[in-house]
Amino acid sequence: MEAIGRRRWAIAEGYLPAGSHGPAPQMTSHETVCILNTSDQHAHIRITIFYADREPVGPYLVTVPARRTRHVRFNDLKDPAPIPTDTDYASVIESNVRIVVQHTRLDSRQAENALFSTMAFPA
Repeated sequence: MEAIGRRRWAIAEGYLPAGSHGPAPQMTSHETVCILNTSDQHAHIRITIFYADREPVGPYLVTVPARRTRHVRFNDLKDPAPIPTDTDYASVIESNVRIVVQHTRLDSRQAENALFSTMAFPA
């Protein structure tokens, strides 16, 4: 299959709630970057996190094998630094091959959960 997507994506909205309601890890409040790689090469991903009140942090390095998908929770990104909870942030996702990126959030701070998803902006 021909590779689809772009090499650079942006998610202008990001927020990790500090609290959660329900069993972990399934119901832990989180943000996820969903990455689709339809190419015949591994996608080597670099994620940079931007904040309102401090310098950007990154790159966080992720690999998505050829012709595969991977969902990466922002909560699980630890190197070079964990993303703080209760802090607004944005992200830029860059790849060596064309990929498709979607953003998903589960907010489980209360028993009535909220889940939303949106396509990232192809830059």
